[in-house]
Amino acid sequence: MAAGLAALLDDIAAIAKMAAASVDDISAAAGRAGAKAAAVVVDDAAVTPKYVQGFTPQRELPMIWKIAQGSLLNKAIIIVLALALSAFLPQLLTPLLMIGGTYLAYEGTEKLWEWVSGHHPEQKAAAIEQGPDHEKKMVTGAIRTDFILSAEIMVISLKEVADEAFWTRAGVLVVVGIAITAIVYGVVGLIVKLDDIGLHMAAKPSESSQRFGALLVKAMPIILKWLSIIGTIAMLWVGGHILLVGFDELGFHAPYGFVHAIEVAVADAVPGVGGALGWLVNTLFSAIMGVIIGAIVVTIIHFLPKRKSHADEALPADAPRPQDSH
Repeated sequence: MAAGLAALLDDIAAIAKMAAASVDDISAAAGRAGAKAAAVVVDDAAVTPKYVQGFTPQRELPMIWKIAQGSLLNKAIIIVLALALSAFLPQLLTPLLMIGGTYLAYEGTEKLWEWVSGHHPEQKAAAIEQGPDHEKKMVTGAIRTDFILSAEIMVISLKEVADEAFWTRAGVLVVVGIAITAIVYGVVGLIVKLDDIGLHMAAKPSESSQRFGALLVKAMPIILKWLSIIGTIAMLWVGGHILLVGFDELGFHAPYGFVHAIEVAVADAVPGVGGALGWLVNTLFSAIMGVIIGAIVVTIIHFLPKRKSHADEALPADAPRPQDSH
């Protein structure tokens, strides 16, 4: 009996060691996968604050919590679909990732065009004046945008651990999904409350607190502006890099081969900092690819409505427009 108990304890110890090793494997793989998806995470954190601008301070954190819950649901759906694809149709992962990369390139290029042209979307009435329906609409829009970015994060993470066992892939995606959601929306919550923190500190009797609080309040517009710039750069860089690598994996090697050759040449030419300079070269050309593809999509999307408007102008003044039938 004692021998049987000792054998059982040995089996339990072996299982525990295997479980610990699996946890270590998942943690290490999750770290690698999360690092690969870091640029999309920056984009996610930079994009989200705009959805709660204009609302009362009391509604900001509840809205962010709703968006975070929606983000977790997005990731749960994406994880199931991504694991199914990796098991049965792994060849679709690269094209799907490239579709997401094209979307990021389009979003970044459209924002870039707004800066260059000076044309910005018309400002709407303050969110406070538009009521709870507007809040629901903004939360829904944020969750919809998050779905695209979450899909990019999950697919990038999955491709990083594609050679691992199924349960390791599943564990990595769950860990990455939860960790990134917590980080992104924790940072977003802190960003949108910085001005309230500044006002609170400015009301304290301490002069140093007052000065720091006033500095936070003044810094908020600058922080939001730089977040927008960083988010746009991240969209172009990440989208372009996904497309470069995707074209290479699909057999069109010339664009990535050209960029990689320059990256290696720069890295070898400058001792010490060559690796960093090579990375910057890769990032620059990735962003250029993002702008090129994004400009094509922006042109197509904005050209089609213009054709429709010209067709409407050709109709007699009293003729019903197509939208009148809705």
